[in-house]
Amino acid sequence: MKAIQFTVPISEKGTVVVHEDVLPHFYNHFHRHAEAQVSLILKGEGTLIAGNYTQPVKPGDVYILGANQPHVFKSAPQYFHNESENNVHAIHIFFDFEKTLSGLINLPELDAIRKFLGHTSGGLQLPDMYRHSAEQLIKKVNENTGLARLMEFVKLLQFFAMEVKDWKLLNTGFSKHSFSDSEGMRMNDIYQYTIEHYTENFSLDKIARVAHITPHAFCKYFKKHTRKTYMSFLNEVRINEACKKIINGNFDSIASVGYATGFNNAITFNRVFRRVTGMSPSEYIKNYKR
Repeated sequence: MKAIQFTVPISEKGTVVVHEDVLPHFYNHFHRHAEAQVSLILKGEGTLIAGNYTQPVKPGDVYILGANQPHVFKSAPQYFHNESENNVHAIHIFFDFEKTLSGLINLPELDAIRKFLGHTSGGLQLPDMYRHSAEQLIKKVNENTGLARLMEFVKLLQFFAMEVKDWKLLNTGFSKHSFSDSEGMRMNDIYQYTIEHYTENFSLDKIARVAHITPHAFCKYFKKHTRKTYMSFLNEVRINEACKKIINGNFDSIASVGYATGFNNAITFNRVFRRVTGMSPSEYIKNYKR
C-alpha cells in the first residue's frame, strides 16, 4: 500500500474553515492535522478510527476530534465498488483554538467554551439526543462566511459547552503526540491492512511484514504507540464490524456474525464481544431493538 503524507494541510483561509464533502467515499487515509475538527455525517457508513479507538459510523453522527489526533473515517467496502459521486456526505469544521481563536476564546464571556475545548483532545462523540439541534447549528456555520460564520461557530461551541451532557469519550489512552510523519505512514499501512483483511487468519509475521519490521519489534512498536496489543486492536475492529452487521440486520444467526468477522468459533466470538462491548451479542441485539 502506498504511504501518504501523514499531516494533511488545510488550504482554505479563515479562522473557521469548513469543508462539505459529497464524495464516493470518505477520505481514505489515517491522518492528522494541527486543527481540531467537528464532523457531521449526513450520509454514508463505515468505521471511525481515532487514535487506537474504533467504532461504527452512521448518518447523524457528530464528532469532535482533537488537534493532531490521528484519525480516519473508513467507508464500508461497498462504497469502493460503487463509485457514485454522492455515496457519502459530511460537513467538517476545522479550527485552531490555541492560535487563531485564542484571543476570542480567552474572553471571560467564553469561559465555559474554553474549559470545554480543554477536554476535547482525545475526541468526543455527541449523544444521540442532541443530534438534530447540532445538525442545524453546523449547517448554519457551513452556510455562512466571514464574521457571520465565526458567530455561528461560537453559537455551536456554546451549545456543546452548555447544553450537551454525557459526551462519549473517544480517548483510550492514546498519546496524540506519539507519531512523527514517517511513523504515521507506517501506522496508516497497519490500520488500512487490518481494516481490509480483518476476516482473515492473522499471524504476527504477516502483519510485521506490512510494517517492515521484525515480529518482536512490531509487538513493542504497536504497544508503545497504542497502549494495547495488536490482537486487542484486531479484535476491536472485528467486533466493530460485527456490531454493524447486527445493526443492519445482515446476519442469519449470532454464530454466523462471528464467522463472518474473522472468529473461528462462536465461543471465542461471544467472549471477545462481551469484553469489548460489555455485553453479549444477544444482549446487544435486545438493547439495539429497544
